[in-house]
Amino acid sequence: MSEKPWLLHYPEEIPAALHYPKEPLPLFLTRAAARYSDKTAIHFLGKKLSYRELHASALKLAAYFKKLGIQKGDRIGIMLPNTPQAVISFYAILYAEAVVVQFNPLYKEREIEYQLKDSGAKAMIVLDLLYPRIQKVIQHTNVQHTIVTALKDYLPFPKNILYPFIQKKQTGMLVHVENRYNNHFFTEIMEEPAVKEEAMNVNIEQDTAVLQYTGGTTGFPKGVVLTHQNLIANASMCGAWMYKYRPGKEVILGVIPFFHVYGMTTVMIFGVMQGYKMVLLPKFDAKTTLKTIHKQKPTIFPGAPTIYIGLLNDPNLHKYNLSSIDSCISGSAPLPVEVQQKFEQATGGKLVEGYGLTETSPVTHANFIWEKRVKGSVGVPWPDTDAVILSLKTGRPVDQPGERGEIAVRGPQVMKGYWNRPEETEQSFQDGWLLTGDIGYMDEQGFFYVVDRKKDLIIAGGFNIYPREVEEVLYEHASVQEAIVIGVPDPYRGETVKAFVVLKEGQETEAEELDRHCRNQLAAFKVPRLYEFRTELPKTAVGKILRRVLVEEEKQKNR
Repeated sequence: MSEKPWLLHYPEEIPAALHYPKEPLPLFLTRAAARYSDKTAIHFLGKKLSYRELHASALKLAAYFKKLGIQKGDRIGIMLPNTPQAVISFYAILYAEAVVVQFNPLYKEREIEYQLKDSGAKAMIVLDLLYPRIQKVIQHTNVQHTIVTALKDYLPFPKNILYPFIQKKQTGMLVHVENRYNNHFFTEIMEEPAVKEEAMNVNIEQDTAVLQYTGGTTGFPKGVVLTHQNLIANASMCGAWMYKYRPGKEVILGVIPFFHVYGMTTVMIFGVMQGYKMVLLPKFDAKTTLKTIHKQKPTIFPGAPTIYIGLLNDPNLHKYNLSSIDSCISGSAPLPVEVQQKFEQATGGKLVEGYGLTETSPVTHANFIWEKRVKGSVGVPWPDTDAVILSLKTGRPVDQPGERGEIAVRGPQVMKGYWNRPEETEQSFQDGWLLTGDIGYMDEQGFFYVVDRKKDLIIAGGFNIYPREVEEVLYEHASVQEAIVIGVPDPYRGETVKAFVVLKEGQETEAEELDRHCRNQLAAFKVPRLYEFRTELPKTAVGKILRRVLVEEEKQKNR
């Protein structure tokens, strides 16, 4: 068996090794603006932005950051849905030689405060509707400036006039942001005079481009340090994998969130690198997405299984023409085979599963789009990417194909480490291999399969949920004595959160009350959907709750 058996399946169009540009990440936008100046870079609910306009806007914002005193390496938060402002902000931060810190717009105050403190962010770009959450915690952080924008800022007429009324009807709120010394307005910054692009002083191998937060089995989310080179490498690999597509010719649908590393790399970075038209949607809604595909005719559609499932289950699916879709790579959660088959029937395009981690920028494996595919497999390693199965007993590579162990990877897309966590960084590597925490195996042909996770991380609808974070919120309830959460199978989200709770003696409460309590403290996707009240939980001799026992019990129930 060859050392890298998967290379035998590579078509001649995909090289085993690539050449990567030795320049900072935002220069992809500089090049795209020069080559595709008047071509549409962004289409957003009817509003169009050319590559020239996108580039000029990013440079204006970058210059404004410098006026505010932002220095090289300073962290700047983005808390926006998929909008033109999100793309402008991402590239502006990088042009300013600062570091992007993505925030999930669903986060509540405690989650925002934690990430602001941990990253040490000095500025924040936020949607007006989310501004009140920032204001409640900002005094406890290093944030000195808040740049506020609204969806209507980049809507075409008359949507921009009507939007505030629609917003009030949908959300029951209109946010007024005071024009105070530390508040700045995106629209006003865009009215500043045009600025020239300045030379950048960036070491692409060492300098951080993005702090992308993830989590593990213990503690709160960790900042993954992704360099310019990490992200350039992964986007370049994406281009090599999708070799039939030509620069400047494709339309890519951006519905998977940009605050998620998968959306960030496969749409916002790869799309600009290739000069594609990016069609953005601020949130996933099946009807809106189907209409958008019908009208805008995207050819490339990166997504997560829940997105494809949502479209397939829409009762009006048959009314829309989805035949423009040529290929989709599904990431962030396992892709059910039946979903793959049904979606390919509905579109006539290809839907293949990929695999990766926040720590790998994120993609390491995928099935071939136009060549050999293996059902149930996450595919083979991408160019310049190596993978191995390590024995759970010895920690050494397994002897035989099909033998299960921990998947480990290495390649130019692998993170530099965890932000301010040298011990956890050291623990995540072994002899140069990044330990993924996922249990899997490789078959004789070099195709990889993921069968379980060593980590207790729950992935629901593509979102990472860290059990301890949810458990700590449950423990804050006055009636709760013990609590533990696990992921249980869910036909739509892949997994959903189930909480096992022991109440204090003499206390009574119901699932509805715990649900309300959690919703006040956590983003909705983290809130348990199922509750089971028990008189005791399984424990070790020293009193540690045995999570895996509960997981096994649930598996037995579902057999």
